[in-house]
Amino acid sequence: MSKRLNVGVIGFGYWGPNLVRNFRSLPECRLKMVCDMSEERLAHLHSLYPDVECEKSFERMLNDPEIGAIVVATGLKYHFQMAKASLLAGKHTLIEKPMATSVAECEELIHIAQEKGLVLMVGHTFLYSAAVRKIKEIVDHHDIGDIRYISARRLNLGLFHKDINVTWDLAPHDLSIILYILQEHPLNVNCRGAAHITPDIEDVTSMNLRFGNEKSAIIHSSWLDPRKVREMTIVGSKRMIVYDDVAFQEKIKIFDVRVESPPHYDSFVEFHYAYHYGDMYSPHIKVDEPLRTECQHFLECIKDGSVPLTSGQNGLEVVQILEMASKSVKQGGALVEIPARRAKTGMRTPAAVGAPVLPANGASKDPGRPIRPSPGGVNRRQPNRLVGVDVERD
Repeated sequence: MSKRLNVGVIGFGYWGPNLVRNFRSLPECRLKMVCDMSEERLAHLHSLYPDVECEKSFERMLNDPEIGAIVVATGLKYHFQMAKASLLAGKHTLIEKPMATSVAECEELIHIAQEKGLVLMVGHTFLYSAAVRKIKEIVDHHDIGDIRYISARRLNLGLFHKDINVTWDLAPHDLSIILYILQEHPLNVNCRGAAHITPDIEDVTSMNLRFGNEKSAIIHSSWLDPRKVREMTIVGSKRMIVYDDVAFQEKIKIFDVRVESPPHYDSFVEFHYAYHYGDMYSPHIKVDEPLRTECQHFLECIKDGSVPLTSGQNGLEVVQILEMASKSVKQGGALVEIPARRAKTGMRTPAAVGAPVLPANGASKDPGRPIRPSPGGVNRRQPNRLVGVDVERD
């Protein structure tokens, strides 16, 4: 029987309790220690998990020879220094998103991890959700055709921060999903924002990313909205996907709709767009907790020596976009080029996520046929027709 890995968590504030709960529930590891500066939080932790060591000193966690992995769940400004100390102490390290405050910091952490042969992983939790994995599967099977653009909205009332703006707080989720789906690096970015509550801390931003082949992405982030919105629309040449993470059921809806322009015409009178209206299909998504899958994946990568799905390199790519977006905001929304990053030689293939990938549910690659649902999915029939509409009609 293999020895269980001892894990330590630094930070028991907003997100830390969720990480503590999940790591403690996994049989592959033992949550040995949690570190936090607040005595009140540590007292609450002890009441929940009396067998877990409570510490205010991060040094004691670093110097504990029994601890093999550390999870950094502090504020962003502490990510780099604590992750660096963890790696230098020979501990495998999981950092909450975003990875660090700059590309330079990310590069240093990646270098240390590679030099010491340690797993460095970033907590882009949504890539471990069944819904996002299903979307990736559908896109890879070319069931929606060529992606034209992606639109994301992540809105709610708060939580306001004093050291980072809303882009650094909320956009990493959408950026990680978009990069995962497209598997492309954006060419440039422009971002505008406004600070309504705290001076110089934007609470509403709109980011535009341009990719190759005329693909684009729009990300709207806000701490100043009356509703909690977590929505992404992926527009393809054959079909379109709407992903609503807030929805309890039917998180993914696939719309068999598209617009077709005539292949040729001799006069303006003959020019008509064709609007295709087909079915709406909602595939069945297995209910799981993405964070638990993420934590389990971290342990599996340590055991197997494999590269995580959300590796340090993935974290760096997100931070690079955030840096360029911040530069654009300071320049009043100016277009900022994003330098291409060369793939590191000798890099191993990212490990497959431990949770099973859901089947394609019989999704068709033929745009002329509606996608047929498997049991548990939802298929709403609509008239399947092509409607010719004059080009000038609204």
